[in-house]
Amino acid sequence: MKLCMVVSRVPWPLEKGDKLRAYHQLRVLAQKNEVHLFCLSDSAVDVAAVEYLKTITPHVVVYRLSKWKMLLRMLFAFFSRKPFQVHYFFDRSVASRMRKAVDTIRPDAVYCQLIRCSEYVKHWHHYHKVLDYMDALSAGQQRRAKRSPWYLTPFVREEAKRLAAYEHLIFDYFERHCIISNQDRELIYHPSNWLIRIVPNGIDTDYFKAVHNNNPKYDVLFTGNMSYPPNVEGAQRLVRSVLPIVHARNPNVRVLLAGANPGSAVKSLASSSVDVSGWMDDMRKAYADARIFVAPMLSGSGMQNKLLEAMSMELPCITTSLAALPIGLKHGETSWIGNSDEEIAEAILRLMDASEEADRIAKSGRQYVLENYNWEASVHELELTCFPHID
Repeated sequence: MKLCMVVSRVPWPLEKGDKLRAYHQLRVLAQKNEVHLFCLSDSAVDVAAVEYLKTITPHVVVYRLSKWKMLLRMLFAFFSRKPFQVHYFFDRSVASRMRKAVDTIRPDAVYCQLIRCSEYVKHWHHYHKVLDYMDALSAGQQRRAKRSPWYLTPFVREEAKRLAAYEHLIFDYFERHCIISNQDRELIYHPSNWLIRIVPNGIDTDYFKAVHNNNPKYDVLFTGNMSYPPNVEGAQRLVRSVLPIVHARNPNVRVLLAGANPGSAVKSLASSSVDVSGWMDDMRKAYADARIFVAPMLSGSGMQNKLLEAMSMELPCITTSLAALPIGLKHGETSWIGNSDEEIAEAILRLMDASEEADRIAKSGRQYVLENYNWEASVHELELTCFPHID
């Protein structure tokens, strides 16, 4: 099959969830198909990243988006009903160049990741088009609005409203659709949302596997892209609300916050008992140096890759219902689920004291990932349900 893949970021390095999903789908699809990758970029292009992607497929094109045009489009966005992020990423001159390139290739299918890219491909009526919603972005924005600073709340609420309408509108421009979980599918408000295929993320379980450390430096670990608002919120909650409860009973508990792009809001959480590492070339080092993984998520959407990675490395995990539900985690079996600060703190103390229970949950979590989250199986589902059969 000849496939064109359109993504909103260069999918390497893997510091964001959409890049992780796009990269592994590209990697598996390119093993048996001719894949042409079209990337948008709102920052300077990392030549080394592009060269690495060309070892997977030689057909990689990156379109650098003009900053001043992006700013102008955001100003005009206030007079439009389309989501702000759609305006941010859509450049008419880039769209014209991309369309000419695709018409030269004449692919069997076009795969578009995220609705922010859909404006580029929605009118390509001569091709079989697949839209990966990935997450129910409107729901994520609605949750974020409840906890945003007062001066951002009106904009976040407006974006949530626009996203919900656009998620409905864009559905009919595509022949097939997929999304990361059943919970996210239910939040796409279209009468035919049941037609959206569930294509979960996977985990490289050979890469993320247990490293037995008899003397871990940290008791609690939280990872993620630390410029992503739900992760910033999670880090703040862990340190400011959960940790004081834990310290009241065990003042020696130490926390590591690891992940790319920590801003001042995250860096300010550092203390004698909290380390902020920033980007790590090998995130496995963070997992190997901790006893328990905690993801106290209050907002966001989709599937938490951080949880799957921690489970694959046999760390006992504590999280909220919001993050556990899309993955299908069961309380007390594959993870410990708590929603209040007190419940999360109690779970940390419990698993620190009950090593046998912690080991049981860790091993159960690893087995659950092995059985349910595999990139090859995920991409096979994508090919089987979303792409046309080519003889």
